[in-house]
Order: sequence, then structure tokens, then C-alpha cells
Amino acid sequence: MTDSTNTGGETVKSFADLGVSPPLCDALAAAGIDAPFAIQELTISDAIDGRDICGKAKTGSGKTLAFGVPALQRLGVHRKGNPRGLILVPTRELAQQVDDQLSPLAASIGVQTAPVYGGTDLDRQAKHLARGVDLVIATPGRLIDLVERNLTSLREIEIVIVDEADRMADMGFLPQVEWLLRHVEGTTQTLLFSATLDGGVSTLIDRYQHDPVYHEVASDTVTVDRMVHHFFGVHQMDKVKVAAALARGVERTLIFVHTKRGAERLVTELKAEGIDVGSIHGNLRQNERSRSLTRFAEGDQPVLVATNVAARGIHIDDIDLVVHYDPPENHKSYLHRSGRTARAGEAGLVVTLVLWNEELEVRRLQKRIGVDLPIVEVFSNDPRLADLAAWTD
Repeated sequence: MTDSTNTGGETVKSFADLGVSPPLCDALAAAGIDAPFAIQELTISDAIDGRDICGKAKTGSGKTLAFGVPALQRLGVHRKGNPRGLILVPTRELAQQVDDQLSPLAASIGVQTAPVYGGTDLDRQAKHLARGVDLVIATPGRLIDLVERNLTSLREIEIVIVDEADRMADMGFLPQVEWLLRHVEGTTQTLLFSATLDGGVSTLIDRYQHDPVYHEVASDTVTVDRMVHHFFGVHQMDKVKVAAALARGVERTLIFVHTKRGAERLVTELKAEGIDVGSIHGNLRQNERSRSLTRFAEGDQPVLVATNVAARGIHIDDIDLVVHYDPPENHKSYLHRSGRTARAGEAGLVVTLVLWNEELEVRRLQKRIGVDLPIVEVFSNDPRLADLAAWTD
């Protein structure tokens, strides 16, 4: 076993230095990607060499290219037949976003990709696969459906990537992931990326990886340290107006609530405050979720309200502010939600709105994430809400 950790401060290599082929380097440059992030610098060479990889890195660290570039290079040019590469992801939104990022690179070297996930027409996906696809980006449930119906096969898979393995475990998907891995025939290269490597994730490593090389982007607290945290005591009748005032002060705001019903209610109330807002939650059809996410990602809709489960697929840069409209149930949820704004080394603003009866739990939450900040009482007419970056408690 080989182990490496990147703590920053080292000379950054180019993609060419890591062994990336000239056509892929050109495609990366055309997309404005000139230098690798830390996790990419650590893992790409070993992955290109065919090693199994166990990568520990948080969401927003650049993992997609860390596994996507080597996968595309190793698959080579397109040949008709069953898929030869497989990327497993926990959510529909993430499947689409991974495909959006990799498909232009794939096209530049003649590799065919396809996203496969539930909530969309299965027959259409099956026809796409039947035309010949090299790399499939899939959620486990939909891919199992296709395999069981003999609409695709895993017998020619050469490389498997499991992304966000810890989220797979949190969402109860590991049995499905293992089912798929058991149905991959022959010897494959397996890349696994996760923010944590314990529990069910360690079982995947032990069972399905061969002498993996471990790479980690340190440290465990870097994401928290890159955030500016605020805890605002609010009154129930004024809470929506506070959220609206916060959203008006930045370009892009992501707001978290506990329930689907709560998400829809908040959208209605924010619209009444003149806020252009959409939502993403489990009761929406997939095309509605995708439309809301696309409008938010492209800046056409500045505010998005999300529930926890749906938000696991939100991987968007340049989110200025995360608002915990409903305080999260635990510190892991807080860090995951808040990490939507502190991505790829950028800082972010995080606000938690606290009602009088939530203060004790929020104090406990602060201890778990290692911050000690006052819960400041605010009202929606407070002018400081319009410029949160300048706020000092």
C-alpha cells in the first residue's frame, strides 16, 4: 500500500507532467482548466498507470477530473459494444453534472459517454446504450434495472469509479453498489473517492480493491476554516423576511430546509417577498429538478431552496451564501450543506437561522464543528444583512 497526503505549498505540476495525453491537455486548456487541483495532482499519474486508487477528499476538491481524465485516457477511442468504463454516483443531479464535465473532454478524443439515472425514460437510455457507449455515469438503482433486463452488460467493464462513497453509505446504496461490483466480470481497475474511509466504505475497499494507493487532501478542518459562519437569532414571523434580505445581498444563495413541504412553502413565501427562487426536492419530477438546478447553476435564478437528500447532487461553483433556514440535525449535515459554498479552495458565507427553541441544539452543533460564535438577534430591517461580507459580530 502506498500513502500520500497533500498539505499545500508544493510546486504544482501541469497535466502533461502527470502523463495526460496531448489531446486531453488541449481539451482541458480549451475548457479553461490549466493546472490540476491537489487531488488531481496526487491521483492522476497512478490512475493512468492502472493502479487502484483510494482518494480521500471533500466535495468541491476537483475529484471529477481526478478520476475522469485517467478513465477517458485509459479507455481510448470509441468502439461499439458494451460499456468499458463505469462511474457510480449517489444522485441523478451528480450523474448529469459529471457527464456535463466529462463529455466535452470525451468528445475531443472520440470517447462516448452516457448518464444513466432514474426519473427519466428507461427505453431511451437503453437505446442510447445499444448504440455503443464507452463510459457510463450511473446511479446504482437505474443501472441495476438495465442490467437485470439485459439492456446492457457489465462483462466488458475495465475501469470502475465509485464517487462519493460515503454519501452512498449514508443513503443506503452500498448493497446496490456491491451488487453491481459483483457483476463486473474479470479484473478491473477500481477508483474510490470519499470524504471518509470508515464504516461501509472500508468494506468496499477491502472487498473490491487490489493493493490500492491511498491519496488524501488534508486537512479535515480545511472546509470549515474556509467558511465565515454566522448564527442569527430570528423570530418566526420575521424569518422569511430575514432570508429574503440575505438573498438580496449576494448573487447566488442556496437555502436548506428539512422537508419537501417546507421547501414549497418557503418558495411561495419568498416569491411574495419579490425573490426569484426555485426548489429542488424529492416530490419534483426529474425534469423539474434539472430545470431548477440548471437555472440556478447558470445564474438565471439567484436563489434555490433544497432539502438535504436532493442537495447531495448539487455541485456548483460560485455559490455565495448557504442559509440553514432549518438548522441541520447534526454536525455532518451542517458541514455537507455548508460545503456547497466553500468549494475548490474558495471561501464562503454560511448563515444559520435560529428560533428561540433551537438555541440549545445549535450550541451543541457549534461544539461539534469546533466554532464558538454568538447567536446574534437580527431583524429583517437590519441594514447589515445587505452586505454580509462586511458583517462583524
